[in-house]
Amino acid sequence: MRCIFFISLLFICNAVLSRTIIVGKDLPVKSIKQAVGLAKNNDTIKVMPGNYAEGTITITKPLVLSGISFPVLDGENKFEILVIQASDVYVNGFVFKNSLHSSSNDYAAVSIMNASKVYIENNTILNANFGIHVANSNYCTIKNNRITGEAVSEQSAGNGIHIWKSNHINVESNYITGHRDGIYFEFVYDSEIKNNISEKNIRYGLHFMFSDKDNYINNIFSNNGTGVAVMYTKNVRMEGNTFEKNWGSASYGILLKDITDSYMLNNKFTDNTIGIFMEGGNRIDIKKNIFKNNGWAMKVQANCMDNNINYNDFKNNTFDISTNGTLVLSNFNNNYWDKYEGYDLNRDGIGDIPYHPVSMYSMIVEENPNALMLLRSFTVQLLDKAEKAIPGLTPENLVDTKPLMKSQKL
Repeated sequence: MRCIFFISLLFICNAVLSRTIIVGKDLPVKSIKQAVGLAKNNDTIKVMPGNYAEGTITITKPLVLSGISFPVLDGENKFEILVIQASDVYVNGFVFKNSLHSSSNDYAAVSIMNASKVYIENNTILNANFGIHVANSNYCTIKNNRITGEAVSEQSAGNGIHIWKSNHINVESNYITGHRDGIYFEFVYDSEIKNNISEKNIRYGLHFMFSDKDNYINNIFSNNGTGVAVMYTKNVRMEGNTFEKNWGSASYGILLKDITDSYMLNNKFTDNTIGIFMEGGNRIDIKKNIFKNNGWAMKVQANCMDNNINYNDFKNNTFDISTNGTLVLSNFNNNYWDKYEGYDLNRDGIGDIPYHPVSMYSMIVEENPNALMLLRSFTVQLLDKAEKAIPGLTPENLVDTKPLMKSQKL
């Protein structure tokens, strides 16, 4: 009881001792740097509307930094704007613009280094090299920010939200566009990417490397240069995301490279050159996803094994499945294929004859991409019909033995 009393007393003392400092051009405290210098631990700094060009503002103590009606912090293309090197910092309600650009250094509008419990919420970031850069930090939240870059090339651009060597990071409900990669994770663990929109970035909407035990849920990755890449990772859950409009000779909804023990559930792949390109993927559950209007719904390379690809819908794709080998070591049962021409005499909802989703023509295109120009020719249709009747060239064991007769998704 005495311990609870002293803890309560400590919280009351902190609340009484913390102050609010108001910053404004016509007030005694005219600059944010001045306010940060005057502030004690856990103080609140409220910044009135206006334009503040103060170079780099560095925070090394726990503070609340709050903007009133979105004051502008201008880096004048010469400075990083806000550098946070302390824990328990909360920043909200600002417009950050024109931070320093560099092709060799990771300058950012907001940089968080060696910190914990930092919250960056409800801000707008314009014309930044890196929008928000987090390194060696944990238990941070980046939420409800709008990050718009003006990148023209990969070499001259940074990432919208860049997280490196950190854990327990929550990236939620942000909008990112115009950067090299919208969201970048490297060596990031036990973290979540949720409800974000990442579109029209030069390279990837999401770039994800060496980052285990993470979730990304209900995001939209649209019209990015190459799509999304998840590489060299295990124990990742990808659920409820939309991958769309990633067109180009080297574009895909998502690239899964050297991924193991992961889950892809209830995602939507539409209007991509390739929905999923999987290389070195093992023990992945790919279930209840929609593949619609893609060039290739899935390209599954021969070095993938023990994957369960079940209860998915394949609709109006040029090619449903493609592979570069004859031995397939994954399970493709209980999917709906709009190209399936079988029957269901006992009306149990499952086709009575197996379905081979790999066409002979897709195998030819895999070896000779120029053959794609014959896509709509009568000869190709005739060859595919002959292959289905007498299989010889397509992988014999890449087969759905229980194809669904009806789509599971509306």
